[in-house]
Amino acid sequence: MSGKYQQGLLLIELMVGLFIGLLTTLAITQVLSLAEGQRRAATSGGDAQVSGSVSLHAIQRELRQAGYGLGGNPAALGCQVKGNYGGSDVTMTLAPIVITDGASGAPDVLGVFSSNRRGAAVPLDVTELHLQAGTSFVVKGSFSVAVNDYLVAVPETWSAGQWCTLFKATAVTTTTVDHADFSTNAPTSGYDADSYILNLGNSLRSRSYSISSQNVLQMTEFGGATQDIAPEIVNLQALYGKDTNADKVIDAYDTTTPTTAAGWQQVIAVRVALVSRSMEYEREEVTPSLPEWDIGTAITVSGAVDCASGSGGKCVQIKVDNLTNWKHYRYKVYDTLIPLRNMLWNS
Repeated sequence: MSGKYQQGLLLIELMVGLFIGLLTTLAITQVLSLAEGQRRAATSGGDAQVSGSVSLHAIQRELRQAGYGLGGNPAALGCQVKGNYGGSDVTMTLAPIVITDGASGAPDVLGVFSSNRRGAAVPLDVTELHLQAGTSFVVKGSFSVAVNDYLVAVPETWSAGQWCTLFKATAVTTTTVDHADFSTNAPTSGYDADSYILNLGNSLRSRSYSISSQNVLQMTEFGGATQDIAPEIVNLQALYGKDTNADKVIDAYDTTTPTTAAGWQQVIAVRVALVSRSMEYEREEVTPSLPEWDIGTAITVSGAVDCASGSGGKCVQIKVDNLTNWKHYRYKVYDTLIPLRNMLWNS
């Protein structure tokens, strides 16, 4: 073919083609970027839901067992327990759950206490006076007690200045329970014939649930190691559910820990809220205000205000603004009410 018929692209045509190609590339990049952002948001949101669900399930399971073996006589609740465990002197409260309120909206700590006895944890009736320096309890029957079980001696009634004693059984017969000298942890008057003994099993089942500085929900065994449960849990709030008029219906929620047996008998449930956070940092501020815990309208809780959602309920704002760039993360509040069934059954 003659050279005069040969033609190529003009510079203008080449520039137009490059321009169209760049526009197409830009459009594809934006679509992919948007899709990737949505994928990451969905994935991190799913992770937050899993963390929240696992955390709430772990706490629910523990609280359902709270108080097992402690409610043989509700008058014992709240007694301060002194004794020796694992070679160390210990002090604890004989109560199914103790809420340590976090200051200024900081996460609370839940302490849960129950008997570790696998079978029946039956209280033992003391039939003879046990002196402060005594080393053997005379009981009506020693059913369910084994050597090396941890027991708590409880006076018939307790008040300020009295306490209960933790000890380990060293020998057991049908009507006696022997132990090492615990005179330093026993009341001066000893334990009279109207006292009784609670069986805690071969180890103390006392656990606390808290949030670490790395935003991990943790469970700590009494005198033992700490176990991580779930990441990105940024706050934990709890309220005692109290029946103040003995009609078996909750009529008050608060964080005031009882100081008397009568006060502890009013605690029949625990309300818990967990806040989980997504792991994905968002460039935009996706959380303009603090997460809200909707508590409804049936019962007034101190600090509750009208919910921003306009639902007509009352809400408590949960603190997360102590976290770096907190508005650039998404949050979800998990809420549950857990009856203390062992307290209800023994009341």
